[in-house]
Amino acid sequence: MPRAVYIHIPFCKQICHYCDFNKYFIEKQPVKGYLQMLEVEIKKTFELFKTEKVETIFVGGGTPTALNSEELSYLLSIISDNILPLTKEVEYSFECNPDDLTEEKLALLKQGGVNRLSFGVQTFDKDLLKKIGRTHRADDVYHAVEIARALQFKNISLDLMFGLPGQTMEVFLDSLKLALSLDVPHYSSYSLIVEPKTVFYNRLQKGKLHLPPQEQEAMMFEKLMTEMKKAGRNQYEISNFSMEGYESIHNLTYWNNEEYYGFGAGAHSYVHGVRRVNARPLNKYMSLIKEKGTAFIDEHLVTRKEMIEEEMFLGLRKTKGVSVDHFKEKFSEDLFDLFGEEIQILFNRNLLKQDGSSIYLTEEGKMIGNEVFQSFLSGL
Repeated sequence: MPRAVYIHIPFCKQICHYCDFNKYFIEKQPVKGYLQMLEVEIKKTFELFKTEKVETIFVGGGTPTALNSEELSYLLSIISDNILPLTKEVEYSFECNPDDLTEEKLALLKQGGVNRLSFGVQTFDKDLLKKIGRTHRADDVYHAVEIARALQFKNISLDLMFGLPGQTMEVFLDSLKLALSLDVPHYSSYSLIVEPKTVFYNRLQKGKLHLPPQEQEAMMFEKLMTEMKKAGRNQYEISNFSMEGYESIHNLTYWNNEEYYGFGAGAHSYVHGVRRVNARPLNKYMSLIKEKGTAFIDEHLVTRKEMIEEEMFLGLRKTKGVSVDHFKEKFSEDLFDLFGEEIQILFNRNLLKQDGSSIYLTEEGKMIGNEVFQSFLSGL
């Protein structure tokens, strides 16, 4: 039974040039109507799938904090009335844009039970922020973190990006240094992936997007890992670093290949072995909810083969890797009986190692993780 809930708020005040998530410019959108349908969907889903325990809630987007105070209060009441409290210590996260936040909004989040904030920083360089379509500036980040701490938010995460157009090693290291100077307990850092239907993709097609060479991007990732380790942030997943006890429980749900609920336009869910995808367009999502209380337009019963493959390529993202014992307990089969040849090849290339009952990526393996994961997609 799923113990994690994801809620999608698809509204933004500015569309970033790299973003391919389901999102809409917030002006003149039916925000209140969307939230009303979101509440209907949550109620209907919990009627269909009796839920006794929720351990994590993650509100993402879009930009949840793009909502005004009244809309934000309504969203928080939907969650508190229909989901909270199902366990005493729920990890309750909100994605935030630094320049969307006021003391009033952060106080609302605190009063509503939110206990983890994830700030989309990406970079501290003002020219690069403008180039990637972000509206905040470095001072907004400092101010938002200061207010959050004053309101007793202790679990704070910052997102950074590398491999951005025109980003030099010096610019990346400067942002990394500034991020670490804020001394928050959790950091996420991802390389840019140019996705279709984004501003950056269109520029790339026209030869107008100039990205750092792959060798430089790899050097940025290596430096990231080195500096996080120096700062006492453990790399518990390829792109995530934290102090002990501050790992993202919600995201570990995905990497542990566990089930979860997804609510909102374009949201994905994984319940009772079935992956479902909600309609992305707002009008389609809202009309489906009005009609039947649910909005999924695609259902896929995950096969045993797919479950095993997902267990491998998701689990190997974690620094501690995949537990051989847990794998056998979950699938009643020996990991080495299924993937012995593939694992041995990766051992020989020093991309995988075994420690006790777990196999995990080496430092070299982390650099080409996708290639390692690919090894487990055709082995059955």
